[in-house]
Amino acid sequence: MHAVQFSEHGDVSVLDYDEFDDPTIGSDEVLVDVKAGALNHLDVWTRRGLPGIDLEMPHIPGSDAAGIVNAVGEDVTRFEEGDRVAVAAGRYCGKCEFCRDGEESMCVSYHIMGEHVRGVHAERAAVPEENLVPVPEDVDWHTAASASLVFQTAWRMLITRADVQPGERVLVLGASGGVGHAAVQIADYAGAEVYATASSEEKLDHARECGADHVVNYEETSFADEIRELTGGRGVDVVVDHVGPATWGDSQKSLAKGGRIVTCGATTGPVAETNLNRVFWNQQQILGSTMATPGEIDDVLPLVWDGTFEVHVREVLPMSEIRRAHSMLEEREGFGKVVVVPDDEYDG
Repeated sequence: MHAVQFSEHGDVSVLDYDEFDDPTIGSDEVLVDVKAGALNHLDVWTRRGLPGIDLEMPHIPGSDAAGIVNAVGEDVTRFEEGDRVAVAAGRYCGKCEFCRDGEESMCVSYHIMGEHVRGVHAERAAVPEENLVPVPEDVDWHTAASASLVFQTAWRMLITRADVQPGERVLVLGASGGVGHAAVQIADYAGAEVYATASSEEKLDHARECGADHVVNYEETSFADEIRELTGGRGVDVVVDHVGPATWGDSQKSLAKGGRIVTCGATTGPVAETNLNRVFWNQQQILGSTMATPGEIDDVLPLVWDGTFEVHVREVLPMSEIRRAHSMLEEREGFGKVVVVPDDEYDG
């Protein structure tokens, strides 16, 4: 088969779409004929190299994909040949104190397909049964491949961790990205008044389409100052910040008394300066969030499948153009998800 792969960390030049050994399935695994995959910023960071993660090379990236079941292991009970499925990439032990308490995304050995182990941007993938969700017949492959990681992440951030309530004010940074455009929709669904930032008028228009009530072009103004003006000096109740040190200080400034920052990542780096005076004087909360539990995935994906939430796809490319796909994420081109499909499935 052909698979996206790299044998060393680096820029997009290390990526290839080339021959790779066909996967074999274990007793609890499913062989999936991949129809489409989707990129996340996680793919970029994994390609560049993450501290403390020593990958088996060559590495196949990709945490999001959807396709058709080709074969199942002898212990698989939930799926059979011909089923339509999508990947939910979080792996957990099922035995530690957090898993036993239903908090699988806090598992002591939690890891993600495509980041810590080989992923699914290939013609075929062997996937544990527990890492697959069924996809209805009327859902297209691009939507099915793009929904899981970003919508589960945004759902846990806003619904579980930040516990957003109707009438609260929520600011979503980077609303043009995968997690950002999912977070805008979920905050709107929760009944919040939604504020969103992006870097161009085109991206801001897309944020409005997703449900943003107020938008701020952060290239033209300080979003913290703008949020203060828009809220009459009060600030917002929740900030969704997956950007990191480039925005962290202004995220704190944007919060109302008792407000919450919830973060699932840091695309501009891992180390941000926190103003502790603001934390204790304004009684701010800082909430971390990673992926989601199986139950949370079961809550949010049906809302994608039925059209309540919409996956915005900016580009569909053949997997042989994986370097171009990664560059689009790095250069922040467009709005929404970048999808890649096996070359023999690509129809232009």
